[in-house]
Amino acid sequence: MDKKTLIFEKLPIWKAVATLAIPSILSQFVTMIYNLADTFYIGQTNDPYMVAAISYSFGAFALLAAFGNLFGIGGGSLMARMMGAKRPEDAKKVATFSVYGANVFSLLYSVLLWIFMTPILELLGASAMTIGYGRDYLFWTTVVGGLPTTLGIVLGHLLRSEGEAKLGAAGIAFGGILNIILDPIFIFVLDLDVAGAAMATMIANVAVVGFYLMTVFSIGHRSNVGFSPSRLSGAKQVAGPVFAVGLPAAAAVVFNVLVNAAVFKVLSGYGDLAVAAMGIVKKIDSIPLNIALGLGQGVLPLVAYNYAAKDFDRMKGSSRFARFAAVGIASLCIVFFEVFSEPIVTFFIREPETVALGARFLRIACLGTIPMALFFLYNTTFQAMGHGKQSFFLVFMRQVVINLGILFLFETLFGIDGVVWTQPVGDLLSALIAWVLFERVVVSLKKEQSGLDRRSA
Repeated sequence: MDKKTLIFEKLPIWKAVATLAIPSILSQFVTMIYNLADTFYIGQTNDPYMVAAISYSFGAFALLAAFGNLFGIGGGSLMARMMGAKRPEDAKKVATFSVYGANVFSLLYSVLLWIFMTPILELLGASAMTIGYGRDYLFWTTVVGGLPTTLGIVLGHLLRSEGEAKLGAAGIAFGGILNIILDPIFIFVLDLDVAGAAMATMIANVAVVGFYLMTVFSIGHRSNVGFSPSRLSGAKQVAGPVFAVGLPAAAAVVFNVLVNAAVFKVLSGYGDLAVAAMGIVKKIDSIPLNIALGLGQGVLPLVAYNYAAKDFDRMKGSSRFARFAAVGIASLCIVFFEVFSEPIVTFFIREPETVALGARFLRIACLGTIPMALFFLYNTTFQAMGHGKQSFFLVFMRQVVINLGILFLFETLFGIDGVVWTQPVGDLLSALIAWVLFERVVVSLKKEQSGLDRRSA
């Protein structure tokens, strides 16, 4: 029995989840750290306008993750299900389609952003004091670095989906460490400020792709990931199932960007310092978010494989164990953020008014950590099962219906604090909806399992 089959079929659930999830969590931590690195190093200039510029423009850069999710999560889920159904050749076609599709989409987006960069930044809420910094950041991270950023995300997802979680994590770790090293060199030594931070991010993402390409070629036939155009012959057959799961995953990023843009637009009415404070809080709050995402990425192939193999008990057990782990870790994060909110924000910037606002925002925002983690893990289970409609419904309800509705209502009723309360309240309502949907799926799985048991008796 090979290593992949052992992980997916035989290891105890806690050990299988840990084997796949721990490298994914570590890779998410590294991603988080090098995203935080830009804010940290720019914050050391004590210029809140530079910090605000990154906060405004990061949404347009983050849209690259939508393309990464479209082909990475969509392709990875389908590839794992093909492996569970013992269809390796189809798994290879899925991987190749995902790689080429990501390249086309990211290139088109980079060109469009280059053409319409200024009106996009103005729409996101950039002021006269920040728009120049925003242009610098987006040019290097998204116009020049768009393709490698997206391709790196996709290759990482595909490697994790075939059980190569450690290799997927290693690529991100390599890029993250490189970015952390390059940031101070480009920002301070070369005196390039925001443009320097963006260049460092772009170079790191190019390095990630280089690492993954060498990895795929080195493991050769053991991997389903390949680049031969001949595998695109089945593109029409795999496109539908990839998009069925990938579109909701991409929509989650797009809706998140839109909601964050709305939050920063509303906060811009309270001044650039409020935007800078919230930008820092969003980065800090990404710690529990990235843990949940790492757990989700790790458990997705395990759930998908066992769902396709009709081992529903192992599938549900894997999902349940991941949720328990997420709740425990999220609880620790809440305690830490509540107790040390001011020193944590001060770590990023020492401008007194920004620190005071940031500490106040963080104590509110962190209260949504537990429902946020549960929501993402429920949604990941739907993605792994190929239930794209349920996944899309959840992300649409969470971001567009609930969060946007609460944002404008709460800002009208409670002012600036109401803007910050949007996320915790929205995540609580979203997690409850996700739980109800998941319980309905559990009932249908029990019925299907009973039918299988009767046929095998």
